[in-house]
Amino acid sequence: MAAPKPLLSLLFASALVLPGVVVQPSRVFASAGAQALVPKSFVAQAVARSGPAVVTLETQRTVRSAGVGGLPQGLMADPFLRRFFGMQSQSAPSARVERGQGSGVIFDQKGLVLTNAHVVENTDQLMVGLPDGRRVPGRVIGQDSLTDLAVIQLETTGPWPTAPLGNSDRLQVGDWAIAVGNPFGLENTVTLGIVSNLNRNVSQLGISGKRLDLIQTDAAINPGNSGGPLLNASGDVIGINTLVRSGPGAGLGFAIPINRARSIAKQLVEQGRASHPMVGIGLSTVPAPRPGSDVPAGAVIRSLVAGGPADRGDLRVDDVIVSVGGNSVQNPAEVVSAIDRHGVGRPLNIDVIRSGKRIGLSITPVEMMSLRN
Repeated sequence: MAAPKPLLSLLFASALVLPGVVVQPSRVFASAGAQALVPKSFVAQAVARSGPAVVTLETQRTVRSAGVGGLPQGLMADPFLRRFFGMQSQSAPSARVERGQGSGVIFDQKGLVLTNAHVVENTDQLMVGLPDGRRVPGRVIGQDSLTDLAVIQLETTGPWPTAPLGNSDRLQVGDWAIAVGNPFGLENTVTLGIVSNLNRNVSQLGISGKRLDLIQTDAAINPGNSGGPLLNASGDVIGINTLVRSGPGAGLGFAIPINRARSIAKQLVEQGRASHPMVGIGLSTVPAPRPGSDVPAGAVIRSLVAGGPADRGDLRVDDVIVSVGGNSVQNPAEVVSAIDRHGVGRPLNIDVIRSGKRIGLSITPVEMMSLRN
């Protein structure tokens, strides 16, 4: 009986006989010395910089429901109706505990954590788990459903690891994007992709009631990643992961730009709420011009809130906004961002094109809640 071939020879042989494939045996395996010289990847270096500050959020909320069958308690107080519905005694409202999980990132040495508002909404109890094994209670000090951002205060003393915040205004399509979080409860999971698009308005995703322009990425963002950071190649936080598209177009992830998140977080810490300036207009993009046309880039006004700042300031439907605060704007998202940066209570110069003429107007934004009221 022939002696078996050494394992190394078998591997080489199996590689060499693949049709159309030529493998040089000397390159199949690298020596241990050569492996030691391989530099650490930029992803590993980036995660080493911010990963220690990525936390797991364990939430607990009480969900109360009506009596049996969801029938109003007032009806069930009537003995005849109880017999009619086959209920011999009045049932008390039931309550159940609902547990959830998400991600967050510590951005301040005082123990401040940035995450999504939907992760901590209506939370009764909140525990924060750190990669070093510590588990500490947390308290929500402010949340803003409109931008889906919240800030948590860690309830014990540090020291705390912190992640450096980058500058999302410098992002370009094609930049590396690294998502870090705890999908499905699996701590510190890392996925890699690129920035696929910038300033993706949530209305394009069929989402209403939010005021967000998002970073689009193909880095995998799964349930439980919500609130975790999106990093650049240097390990700086450039966004807060917020949602992933399911169904058609599945695999697209979205993150709130960190410059926007930083501004909202500052307001939540200082005031407990965020301010949202509005002038009361509905916008759409300018239709693509015909070749040779001089139609400017900007945002078309499609609707006005009656009695709102824009209405009182003589803005009109079909006006094309081309400049806000002295800076040109190319689309509705840039108009909204410019109004947000300006704030409320101060006059804001807005230039529009109306019937081929450029007109300058002064509008004073107000707080969104006062405009709704």
